[in-house]
Amino acid sequence: MAAHTQKNNKNNKAGMSGGKEAQPLIIAKTPAEEQRLKLERLMRNPDKPASIPDRPKEWNPRAPPEFVRDVMGSSAGAGSGEFHVYRHLRRREYQRQDFLDKIADKQDEDQDYLDKVEQNKRAADDRTAKRRRKRDKLRQKKEMAKKAKEESKDKDKDKDKDEDDADNSSGSSEDEGDREAEDDAEAPSFIMGSK
Repeated sequence: MAAHTQKNNKNNKAGMSGGKEAQPLIIAKTPAEEQRLKLERLMRNPDKPASIPDRPKEWNPRAPPEFVRDVMGSSAGAGSGEFHVYRHLRRREYQRQDFLDKIADKQDEDQDYLDKVEQNKRAADDRTAKRRRKRDKLRQKKEMAKKAKEESKDKDKDKDKDEDDADNSSGSSEDEGDREAEDDAEAPSFIMGSK
């Protein structure tokens, strides 16, 4: 039986009729090349799902005991074995305190960051409001200037109309005769031949 499987293995190696092809061994010399090789390996079979590892959980110390039965000091009646037990308890307590200090520092930094973000947002809102007030003020000035200009035009037109109406009502027939006489007696705008 063993001889039979050896023959099959020899046939597979010689003909390479199996499913996988032999890949040359490439050793990555730089991190970029290593990443390129990993991407190439992933892209050989795009249907195969890529495993994305979860974030590692943060280390959490063991909770302190609810009730400590053997309270001991570093030398209080400690035998040769008890001192090591005390050392381990002390080390664990120091680790736990360090962990709590780090968590408190992280929370303070997070709170400082959130305060800074809120402060920046308020400052941006204040700047925006100030600029909006400035734009509104300019817009109102423009509108007031436009209205004043229109009113002055209307007043000028009204004055011209009033004067024209007064002139027309006083003697329209005489005005027409005077205008024709003025047109005939107009002085030339230029004189030829004289300096």
